[in-house]
Amino acid sequence: MAIPHPVQYQGSKRNLAPDILKFLPKTVERLVEPFAGTAAISVAASWNRISQNFWINDLNKPLVELLELIVEQPSTIAGAYEEIWNQQHNDSIEHYYQARYKFNQTNDPKILLYLLARCVKGAVRYNSEKLFNQSPDKRRKGTHPEKMRKNIEGVSKLLKGKCIFTCLDYREVLAEVKASDFVYIDPPYQGVCGERDSRYLTGINFDEFVLALENLNLRQIPFAVSYDGRRGNKTFGNELPSHLNLKKFEIVVGRSSQATLLGRDEVTVESLYLSPSLFYDYSALSESYVNQAPKQLNLFENYGQPTAAILQTG
Repeated sequence: MAIPHPVQYQGSKRNLAPDILKFLPKTVERLVEPFAGTAAISVAASWNRISQNFWINDLNKPLVELLELIVEQPSTIAGAYEEIWNQQHNDSIEHYYQARYKFNQTNDPKILLYLLARCVKGAVRYNSEKLFNQSPDKRRKGTHPEKMRKNIEGVSKLLKGKCIFTCLDYREVLAEVKASDFVYIDPPYQGVCGERDSRYLTGINFDEFVLALENLNLRQIPFAVSYDGRRGNKTFGNELPSHLNLKKFEIVVGRSSQATLLGRDEVTVESLYLSPSLFYDYSALSESYVNQAPKQLNLFENYGQPTAAILQTG
């Protein structure tokens, strides 16, 4: 039985989650996601009984409100989605643009769910005015309401009554975490966007981010960070500095379909950094994965099957 996910959100770690979770302690008092997105790691951690207490935070307020509806009011949001979805059949493209316009006027999280289910590749895009501006996928009309309801109910069963939801700057969240927490940090993908990424309402400053990690180290807070990556010989983003004393692993996502179309055999890799406060047998874990064959996935979109190899790099 698959772990439920209401939307196929681009950049979500839902397919990397099985590998990321292998680096967590067997049990965690509370899992904190300062850049939660669709909270894929929290969902997977609950599914695997690693934690039953979660702090889900994201600066995107409508997204957090949507997550809270999914978790705490599954029937309400499933019914709202079905109603919006059923209205699109006369002219689904125009219906999508009307829904997008209304969302940008109201920030209604119920409309956001429909947009996420219907937009191209589940790829959220915002313009410079922080308005949702992604186009509809013209080949499909979004997840069928019956399937959506099943996934919503599945997530709710895993997380209901176990979460706090906030829309804070990540630094405010990190300032409040405790040594008994585990923090999974998945910021806007600076390797592609720098401090501005149309997938997010805002980017982050590299130096400020490093200072925040330094503070976590000083307080001995256990954490993991998904940050940079590479495709073939091309790297994306700066590595986190060595003075943080983080243990870096490369998770082999698979062969890039984009490169394959161009006749290049290139493997996509994402980096995972582990804090020095984690006591774990890293070498044994990495050796157990190194000989498994990678799968073919789109670059950093993480669609398809789970990852196939984890390589220790430092």
